[in-house]
Amino acid sequence: MNHGGHAGHGADHVASFRRLFWINLILAVPVVAFSSMFAMIVGYDVPAWAAVIPPILGTVMYVWGGWPFLTGAVQEIKARKPGMMLLIGLAITVAFVASWGASLGILDHELDFWWELALLIVIMLLGHWLEMRSLVQTTSALDSLAALLPDEAERVTAHGTETVSPADLRVGDVVVVRPGGSVPADGRIVDGRAAMDESMVTGESRTVDRAIGDAVTAGTVATDSGLRVEVTATGDDTTLAGIRRLVAEAQNSTSRAQLLADRAAAWLFWFALGAAAITAVVWTAIGLPDDAVVRTITVLVIACPHALGLAIPLVVSIATERAARGGVLVKDRLALESMRTVDTVLFDKTGTLTKGEPTVVAIESTTTEDQLLALAAAAEADSEHPLAKAIVRAAGERGLDIPRATDFTSSPAVGVRALVDGRDVRVGGPRLLEDIGGEEVDAAAAWRADGSIILHVVRDGVVMGGLALADEVRPESREAVDALHALGIQVVMITGDADAVAHAVATDLGIDRVFAGVRPEDKSAKVAELQAEGRKVAMVGDGVNDAPALAQADVGIAIGAGTDVAIASAGVILASSDPRSVLSVIELSRASYRKMAQNLWWAAGYNLISVPLAAGVLAPIGFVLPMSVGAILMSLSTIVVALNAQLLRRLDLSPEASVRAILTT
Repeated sequence: MNHGGHAGHGADHVASFRRLFWINLILAVPVVAFSSMFAMIVGYDVPAWAAVIPPILGTVMYVWGGWPFLTGAVQEIKARKPGMMLLIGLAITVAFVASWGASLGILDHELDFWWELALLIVIMLLGHWLEMRSLVQTTSALDSLAALLPDEAERVTAHGTETVSPADLRVGDVVVVRPGGSVPADGRIVDGRAAMDESMVTGESRTVDRAIGDAVTAGTVATDSGLRVEVTATGDDTTLAGIRRLVAEAQNSTSRAQLLADRAAAWLFWFALGAAAITAVVWTAIGLPDDAVVRTITVLVIACPHALGLAIPLVVSIATERAARGGVLVKDRLALESMRTVDTVLFDKTGTLTKGEPTVVAIESTTTEDQLLALAAAAEADSEHPLAKAIVRAAGERGLDIPRATDFTSSPAVGVRALVDGRDVRVGGPRLLEDIGGEEVDAAAAWRADGSIILHVVRDGVVMGGLALADEVRPESREAVDALHALGIQVVMITGDADAVAHAVATDLGIDRVFAGVRPEDKSAKVAELQAEGRKVAMVGDGVNDAPALAQADVGIAIGAGTDVAIASAGVILASSDPRSVLSVIELSRASYRKMAQNLWWAAGYNLISVPLAAGVLAPIGFVLPMSVGAILMSLSTIVVALNAQLLRRLDLSPEASVRAILTT
């Protein structure tokens, strides 16, 4: 509930409400204990000297603890949208005024509501604190985008180079990008050649060779060689800034549907106000003006929804806590609520359905696979290239003895070269075969059709074999897709990768629909395209290029191992990289929604029944709901709501349990 505009203000506001709750809880103890009405219900006498304690401490609680609700009520009046805050503000104000009237002997002693006022403020502060805690935002998506740029840029001058801030660069400047360094601004390569890691911006899982004349994007990394880049765009004109704008626009345009509790509170406000007006008129008309005052005030106080104030926050608090234990961080509870209605899950490929790093998937050798892999690993051991690391890792996983290599050299777009046991060994791509006039291995055509990267191993000018490397599919992805299909949910994959790579993964996993070769700025448009078909879309991704799409989707789900910007743009974050956790989110969403609905019916049902009884609708047959009984029922209603919410703790939200529960149903 966006009470008084407090939701989402951050950790400081959460701490403030936590402190306010505990202080008012302490103040409430003597207010309740020394309240004459509470003492009469329980059955003990309040000492004469203690009669002043409830009015004094109750006034402090009304002004201090009630301030957020009073200011929220004013805002709802100004906005002409009565809701929970106005209902609470009205109830505590009526209880405060009536209690002072009773304490001063101006009004009937039945209107001594100090204990009810104290409990009402404490319960509402608890609900508000729990609600705000569930809404605290983490890293800002827009700030995270800026972190991709280097802190400094090396600009070429007539006398050498100088270090400047990327913000000081101008179109036409030439900058030096060192091996392993980030490009500080969009530009065009004027000197050098390098394998560029563009995955953080484009989503492409493999490095891309860039040479003189090619465009490069701010935030991308030159993995193996240095470059000189002429700046073609800076500031707001860069690709990164464009993505930043898309994120901001999508976030701002996201629909913030009112919560059920806010709507229920609005209905109850008019219900209570109408009931109070009718009560006052009827009791006055039958010649009982004193009873009219007592009944009207009682109606307005009883109408304040203790249980309704906790119905949603308690469920959300327990659900988010339970989710965290299952590896799911709920950052936006509206996203959690919406997840139950999702009928399409859109997965980013790289880093989500796949591991996001190259892996050796096939070997063809003129000797043995192990010998070829050990030879390649020896030559690649000193390289920092992702493909080299994949080859060395594969050899290590097989427990192979890797020979020592000397005289290592690296040539961009060609490959590496080294002496292994005194023999010349080279590992590289198509350009290597061109240099030696060699033929590729027989399996190369099939590997290429699957979208794999192909490297050949050459010893003393002779092709010894080939290696196929690809972005490895996560073993859990198949179960995730199967379970989503079991729920009747369509599974779609989107990627910046080439068509062959994308369809190979989609075929392997049984994915329904594929968007391949999609540029970063087009990913959110693909989400909008699905939404235009009438689909409720959950987007699952982990890269900067996914951020606008995550914000555009009905529910954005970020893989926790991904970038800060992807995490900040999403409403739900998976702490692990297990795509099956999406099923946990769906299960939690459905279970928590059931609890919310049950609690709302119970909480609102109490008001719908107790208000007419307090107004005296059964007075003709001799029954009028006493204030004391109404207060007890109100407390019982709150207890029922709290116990019902606790049942969420029984959920097993581990990915394995969620998938098992779905597939065995």
